[in-house]
Amino acid sequence: MNKNRPVNLDISTLKLPITAYASILHRISGVFLLLGVAVLLWMLDTSLSGPEGFAQVKECLSSPVAKAVLWFVLVGLGYHMIAGVRHLLMDLGLGETLEGGRLGARIVIALAVVQAIVVGIWLW
Repeated sequence: MNKNRPVNLDISTLKLPITAYASILHRISGVFLLLGVAVLLWMLDTSLSGPEGFAQVKECLSSPVAKAVLWFVLVGLGYHMIAGVRHLLMDLGLGETLEGGRLGARIVIALAVVQAIVVGIWLW
């Protein structure tokens, strides 16, 4: 039996680099957007159906729960877009080094936090 095998692969005990967190969050936000875009499309469709549909969406968005759902969807969309731009820049050869990847991940997370605060202020 090989004694060099890893003993503990529990992901909660591993120290992942910031690039891994940025990548994992990008994937999670992409999956989350699958449902979130459906919510946004429903809101758009209902609001464009007529004055009563617009009033219905406006009334729905007055509740704190609906605002929280909309905030999560918009923050997920914003993060996914920011991280996607990072990936496009890496495809062009920018930030492919280890230090460039770390810097890019820090910038993505910082911009996402700022975007989340701005969206929160805008919604409430």
